[in-house]
Amino acid sequence: MNITDVRVRKVAKEGKMKAVVSITIDDEFVVHDIKVIEGEKGLFIAMPSRKATDGEYRDIAHPINSSTRNEIQDIILNKYEETIAQEEAEAEIASNTDLF
Repeated sequence: MNITDVRVRKVAKEGKMKAVVSITIDDEFVVHDIKVIEGEKGLFIAMPSRKATDGEYRDIAHPINSSTRNEIQDIILNKYEETIAQEEAEAEIASNTDLF
């Protein structure tokens, strides 16, 4: 398995959910609506889920083992941090050009 694309959409509102992510696997399969969430121990991902009739949320798609989950999470969180850093740099440049 090779994650060939990661698309991060930041969430504008305040709260624990920081972004919604889509990943492409092997340029052939896409998983949408993976959430980046800030928890007590830092950022983590939540796989796409839906509410069942009993009120519980169940994952629609998810890795079968923890090593695959960790790999996906590491790739997503690295891309999220990269996106945040890029946006901050662009905002800094924009604020500096406003001074002139």
